[in-house]
Amino acid sequence: MIEDFIHLFKDLPGFLDGFIQAHGVWVYALLFVIIFAETGLVILPFLPGDSLLFTVGALAARGSMNVWAISALLIFAGVLGDAVNYSIGKYIGPKIFRGEATTGLASLINRKHLDRASAFFEKYGGKAIILGRFVPIVRTFVPFVAGAGVMNYSRFAVYNVIGAILWVGICVGAGWFFGNITWVKENFEAVVVGIIIVSVLPIGIEFLNHKLAKKTPPLSTADKLQQPAPPEP
Repeated sequence: MIEDFIHLFKDLPGFLDGFIQAHGVWVYALLFVIIFAETGLVILPFLPGDSLLFTVGALAARGSMNVWAISALLIFAGVLGDAVNYSIGKYIGPKIFRGEATTGLASLINRKHLDRASAFFEKYGGKAIILGRFVPIVRTFVPFVAGAGVMNYSRFAVYNVIGAILWVGICVGAGWFFGNITWVKENFEAVVVGIIIVSVLPIGIEFLNHKLAKKTPPLSTADKLQQPAPPEP
């Protein structure tokens, strides 16, 4: 098994190219589902959106996929995902923010991420729909916040389409140009490892932050009273 894995890794580009050619339609469908799920399902913010799009561009540069077809498909997935997320937010968002919904889907939503996205939306307004596309975690929650708030759908739809085009276009385009570099073509295995590391890094950081938060509980009222008073101005 180890020998097979080493052989696979040595010819990883060939394996990926062959796999895509053999399962072309299903690979396109899987990529569509992943992008749709990350943008459309508020309980799945950990999926690798940016790195996946970049990888798609790099693979398309090798001729494994049609860069225009896959880009159009993933733009549609991003637009559809945000539209579904907006609808979910409009339906249950107000109840969650008021603390009235604590079971079912509401219990699976990370309130910390939701509050972060809410602050992001308040800071940037409608532009948050576009800017949030480029911020992991936030891009999954911003459409939900927009639906729960006062943004009407027609205005949201404009930002949604523009954001999806820019997000997919920039990420896939960057992967395409990167994949056409000679060194990258000759060392594609190292590139794939780097992309995997970058993909799991945000998850690792979030896990460490969660652990540290548990180890340092907030001060009790008694502890706060024992702290020295701030100096008078």
